[in-house]
Amino acid sequence: MTAQTTAGGLAGWLRISHISAGFIAVLVGYTSSVAIVFQAAGAAGAHGDQLASWMWALGIGMGVTCIGLALAWRAPVLTAWSTPGAALLATSLGDIGLAQSIGAFLACSALITLCGITGWFQKIMDWVPRHLASAMLAGILLRFGMDLFVSMQGRPLLVGVMLIAFLLARRALPRYAVPLALAAGIVCAALQGGLSLSGLDWTPARPVWMAPEFSLSTFVGVALPLFIVTMTSQNVPGLAVLRANGYARVPASPLISWTGVTGILLAPFGGYAFNLAAITAAICMSPDADLDATQRYKASVWAGIFYLLTGIFGATVVALFAAFPHELVAAIAGLALLGTLSSSIHDSLQAPEHRDAALVTFLVTASGMSLLGIGSAFWGLVLGGVCHLMLQRRG
Repeated sequence: MTAQTTAGGLAGWLRISHISAGFIAVLVGYTSSVAIVFQAAGAAGAHGDQLASWMWALGIGMGVTCIGLALAWRAPVLTAWSTPGAALLATSLGDIGLAQSIGAFLACSALITLCGITGWFQKIMDWVPRHLASAMLAGILLRFGMDLFVSMQGRPLLVGVMLIAFLLARRALPRYAVPLALAAGIVCAALQGGLSLSGLDWTPARPVWMAPEFSLSTFVGVALPLFIVTMTSQNVPGLAVLRANGYARVPASPLISWTGVTGILLAPFGGYAFNLAAITAAICMSPDADLDATQRYKASVWAGIFYLLTGIFGATVVALFAAFPHELVAAIAGLALLGTLSSSIHDSLQAPEHRDAALVTFLVTASGMSLLGIGSAFWGLVLGGVCHLMLQRRG
């Protein structure tokens, strides 16, 4: 009886639907945004072993939190790195250096942890009007959308093939549009002789300690915008997806707290920010993962296992994407962010009475301006917020 029960339990963990849902979630997560993470790491000044350490920290952090939170709450909780946060970092780190970048990551994760422990999450989110947060995100992502078409100048055939593959897949297989566009780009680049796989190495990645430094200007210009972007554009929709799929019993505070604590522990190794996933989480919450909603958490556990593997072989992931042409990386980043950019613009301009404030936030953020050593994302929120308050009072 015991042997049968054990066999039945093991079979329950080896269901193809759970494994495939977890694998697809990780595949979509990596192919849709790993290029943006590379750009963020490069902007911070991470290279070579440090870049491999970033991927190690992110993979290990996502793997541990996915497995731990899914098992703790028996719910398909999926975590991710902050993709909008990576986009913000790629455009706002400038010349502050790696040490101060790490300090900003630690500060951001500390704020996330504090929000989770104290229950301030919802209160703080209420201070930032949604249309301004959406406008700031749209301003951050605008450059990536434009780079998609700028990259056509260098390799028009390669980027054109990727764009066509993406558009066709959006009609027939929308969930896999980004991976299929990436696959088409890889095939095209290989046929053009644009891939260099000689440096591919399956040696496990090793964590590299990167000592942090702290400054007020970096805290205000990087840590605070990273915190706001991660909370508003990642954790809020992540919780909404959980609620929409019938997992309202899962409390928000512990989820937020543990992603913050994970960030504090792994920030010195490159784990810049962790949060709840939304789009990829929906894959694990789908009936395709399991018709029984109480068993779908196993798909998230499998996703965590795959995340751990990508973290362990972080150097391989780095070498693989380093072999890709720059235009391919820029194109896949732009394609992956088209949907987020579109929804952000829509959300920011949806209410006519808020459009002026949202437009100010968008333009200031997209301008890339820097004032008093503080980046444009912060000033976009400040100037947009002033505009919002003045127009509210006038009304």
